[in-house]
Amino acid sequence: MDGRRTVVLRRTALRAAAGALLTGAATGCADGGRGAHAPQGPRSAPEGPRSAPEPDGARQAEGARQAEGPGRKAAAPRRFASLPGQIEHGSRARPRVALTFGGEGDPALALRVLADAERAGARLTVLAVGDWLDAHPEMARRILDGGHELGNHTQSHPDVNALDEARAYAEITDCARRLRRLTGSIGTWFRPSRSRRATPLVEDLARRAGYPHVLSYDVDSLDLTSPGVAAVTRKVTGELRNGSVVSLHFGTRDTVAALPLLLTEIDRRGLRAVTATELFT
Repeated sequence: MDGRRTVVLRRTALRAAAGALLTGAATGCADGGRGAHAPQGPRSAPEGPRSAPEPDGARQAEGARQAEGPGRKAAAPRRFASLPGQIEHGSRARPRVALTFGGEGDPALALRVLADAERAGARLTVLAVGDWLDAHPEMARRILDGGHELGNHTQSHPDVNALDEARAYAEITDCARRLRRLTGSIGTWFRPSRSRRATPLVEDLARRAGYPHVLSYDVDSLDLTSPGVAAVTRKVTGELRNGSVVSLHFGTRDTVAALPLLLTEIDRRGLRAVTATELFT
């Protein structure tokens, strides 16, 4: 059997599997933020970022990166004059979607997600947790070298909306510092941890840290609840449309198993999976 026929048969099998999961099923639960908004309190100037020692693994990875020479150039945040401070979706007139992933959890699962996306020609946006980058600094370069983009999801993944001003600012800037050390950029986007949207205070702090926009989403996969592959697939495909920003996570096995089906359905609908920056450009 030649290579072309193998690819055709594989795509046919994946589409059939996706159709079987979607047939006769409900759309899924309604979206909802996971973090409660805390009172903002007085908006005095926040303290500077915490000074934390660099982990040995991070220092070693940085030395290796410099020794090997630069990989794919890391992009900086962009300001889109026509878009609000918090962005949930892109243009409904263009057949593009952005698959965004919380960057934490088992790196082996993350590598599988990246490999599946790249085989399908999809570009992802990864919002990384700083502690995860400290533990697995090699993942920053792997994400960028795969053609994806990398952003900030706070340093330790707390309910950032519930923190006081100084602590919330430190969570944002500590992660930004890790990203800059590993890639030369603070990352393209900021997304609040444990919440769909940032409070006005956290949005303002992100802007002070260098992020013109907060990246929200209009499709929540609910994969963190471990509902099963079929439920993740139905939830996303039932709400997906032109311009959608989808929230997914690296560290869940349901997501890893569902992604090939999602990518096949995206292709079947004539959509392209692009980075968030590409979606809004």
